[in-house]
Amino acid sequence: MFLKKIPKSITFLFWMTVMLGVAYPAVVTFASQLIFPRRANGSLIVMKGEVRGSSLLAQKFESPRFFQARPSASDYAYVGAGASNLGSVSADLAKAVAARRAAWEKGFGAPAPEDMLYASASGLDPDISLEAALAQAGRVAAARSLGPDARAALDAAIRAAAAGAAGPIGPPRVNVVSLNALLETDPAFAAARIGG
Repeated sequence: MFLKKIPKSITFLFWMTVMLGVAYPAVVTFASQLIFPRRANGSLIVMKGEVRGSSLLAQKFESPRFFQARPSASDYAYVGAGASNLGSVSADLAKAVAARRAAWEKGFGAPAPEDMLYASASGLDPDISLEAALAQAGRVAAARSLGPDARAALDAAIRAAAAGAAGPIGPPRVNVVSLNALLETDPAFAAARIGG
């Protein structure tokens, strides 16, 4: 009796593998490529024919010519990325936050936005608050020698990016990787840059 069921089980396994292991992924892949190809291919940022990153993953930007991402416990390494796992009462976390606050206040001369003090859970969150982006705009404009009109255009671009990414929950966010790509591709900002 049991041996008679084996061929049916093998046939069932074969067809389920074909349907769920081949056909279903193929349909989903085709549909995603058709409906939202950019996202399906990793939201890559391409400049001058070269892939420079993904708008889904934060990068380390140290130059004052660029907006800074949130802190990263993994130093923005994609392999092994993650949180620091430090609890809210951790002395190490308090020390790191105090150092980040002091560095921000020294660099920007203003209180640090909360999101710029704490690393994200993944360590690769590309979004910063609208407040953090606007707070960095002055330094970026100065480093790029932007005139008043270009500075106003930069503020407008930041607000437009936040409005475009606004969701029903949470404060407005700005994708810092996309914003930095805009700085390098928009002639209003790229043409005015100086030095490295």
